[in-house]
Amino acid sequence: MKILITQPKPASEKSPFFDLEKKYHVKLFFRPFIELEAISAREFRRQKIDIAQYSAVIFTSKNAIDHFFRTCDELKHSISQETKYFCITEAVALYLQKFILYRKRKVFYGADGTNKSLFDVINKHKENEKFIYPCSENQQDNDIVNWLKAHNCEFATPYMYRSISSDVKDLFAEHKFDLIYFMTPSGVKSLFDNVPNYKQGKAAICAWGTNTEKAAKDAGLKVKITTPSPEAPSILAALNIFLQKEGKPIEQES
Repeated sequence: MKILITQPKPASEKSPFFDLEKKYHVKLFFRPFIELEAISAREFRRQKIDIAQYSAVIFTSKNAIDHFFRTCDELKHSISQETKYFCITEAVALYLQKFILYRKRKVFYGADGTNKSLFDVINKHKENEKFIYPCSENQQDNDIVNWLKAHNCEFATPYMYRSISSDVKDLFAEHKFDLIYFMTPSGVKSLFDNVPNYKQGKAAICAWGTNTEKAAKDAGLKVKITTPSPEAPSILAALNIFLQKEGKPIEQES
């Protein structure tokens, strides 16, 4: 069985991904489907958004964190120590330690990595905060934006980076995958940029996050697993569940 995960290969050979590969006798392929291009401070200024006017930041990825603090540095903007941070998962929240003094009283995250759990946390604070939600230029109209609008939150969604499809044509020329794990909506777009006539067939499609799930379904793909979830809080957990149920590859190649 061939499994494609649309993110970089783990740096350590001791990664539990490789233990899973041996346990189930499958072949894992890792390949980013997108590249990120930074939005310069000059281009950011054209959006006429004053970061200092916002008291809380919403982060749904480590990439968003990197580009938010990069932009602040380029603008020479000093972030208030009173700023609150609302993160989609604990892993994203902990990544903030790279940039700030981590204090639980100002860093919050959802219980299970779903948008709903993030909304539950934000809902407790929305009356007193003005939110800034940094994201990709390609991904500004999504469930989080719709929720903020529906709940009359004061917010801005500046773009600080953009996603560009990577060239992955060689992968699909050489292999037929039994499972593809998409990490972002832009990753789904990249698939069809590279293989416009892609047919899912019996392949299993997995999606990280409800926005990626929606993008996959909008593209005509049938999604088998969406993570994170209470049953599968990580990619590794989801793959374990899938492989426990699948006793043999969907289609073997000679």
